[in-house]
Amino acid sequence: MKRFYKAVTVDENEHGFGVLLDGRPVKTVSGRQQRVPTRALAEAMAAEWAGQGEEVDARAFVLRDMADYAVDVVAPERARAVMELLPYAETDTLCYRAEPDEPLAVRQRAVWEPLLAAAEERLGVRFHRVAGVIHRSQPADALERLRAELEKLDAFALAALRNTASLAASLTIGLAAVEPGADVDALWDAANLEEDWQAELWGKDAQAMDLRALRHAAFAAAVRFAALAAGR
Repeated sequence: MKRFYKAVTVDENEHGFGVLLDGRPVKTVSGRQQRVPTRALAEAMAAEWAGQGEEVDARAFVLRDMADYAVDVVAPERARAVMELLPYAETDTLCYRAEPDEPLAVRQRAVWEPLLAAAEERLGVRFHRVAGVIHRSQPADALERLRAELEKLDAFALAALRNTASLAASLTIGLAAVEPGADVDALWDAANLEEDWQAELWGKDAQAMDLRALRHAAFAAAVRFAALAAGR
């Protein structure tokens, strides 16, 4: 698509901050007002528009897409958005370990256990650790506590969490990533521990590494989106 605008600016009204293209407000995919909670996020979204060349590349609108999801999908049905995140706790990567006597399990305990233990302490719950891949349901009280925690988040944090949790296959890592001061690279490495272990044993695959880099960028973008939306 050809670039159809010249000036990109940011304005504010009673609903928040938004991007203007030649003075006209950008709308979401569903036609709603695309308003975000902070000027910093709106300016970052404006930079996506301003950075386009003669051709508009839809793949460059990472922040805009998350904002659209927050406004169009999460805000109207927050309860549903919360419930769709809970399965990432039921199958949380950090809870599924190799057999205790395997070398991989040693690394999993060293990297994953501190993250899981910190989440348990903060939430006041206990998660099951599972040896192998056979599913085991997490305790109902832990899931209920997680649900209550998720309900505290606004639509923009939930939109970011949808990406961090799905990319990490872990609600524990997803939540840690949207906390202030999160170590994005360390959390991403933890989420990919098993993949890295396999690469150490059998060698790195160039295509797999390229895909990992793309997913890492998407994970980092979601963390940035959450921080900007929170005014951090």
